[in-house]
Amino acid sequence: MARQSTYQVQAAQKTGPPQKSAPRDPVAAGERDAAQNRAASHNYFLMDRFEAGVSLRGSEVKSIREGKANLKDSYGLVKNGEAWLLNAHIGAYSHESFDVHDAVRTRKLLLHAGEIRKLIDQTQAKGFTLIPTRLYFRNGRVKCELAVAKGKQDWDKRATERKREADKEARAAVARGKSR
Repeated sequence: MARQSTYQVQAAQKTGPPQKSAPRDPVAAGERDAAQNRAASHNYFLMDRFEAGVSLRGSEVKSIREGKANLKDSYGLVKNGEAWLLNAHIGAYSHESFDVHDAVRTRKLLLHAGEIRKLIDQTQAKGFTLIPTRLYFRNGRVKCELAVAKGKQDWDKRATERKREADKEARAAVARGKSR
């Protein structure tokens, strides 16, 4: 009779359902944004939005998965037919021992030529700029959502705040009416 290998014996002993793996990180799974620029909607009117890939090093991707990305002071730029992401801060990866990346280096944005032409046309007008609004994962790749934006003045910010408060009060009134 042939002798059974240890693998065959272990496989024969398993009779229950297969073991489930640990739940995946919501950022890595694409269920939650890795970074958001919350100040963007406060300081700018956000017009058109574009999804762009970001050219990153491996340690930068791992840092983004750890939540070490910040878009607060970052902006986009189109130069020589290429789109760039400037001042986006991606912290150092915790387990990196050598060849540490620069935290605020200029990173290339990956867009189709037609999208770059649209961005050039829209940002040529006075007062318009390119603002990254969020970083997220899609199919294992880091994506950056860019918005063509026009700066708000102080009175615009106050008007936006008044509108937000009025909407909040209206929702509260409707909820009070439903509970009666």
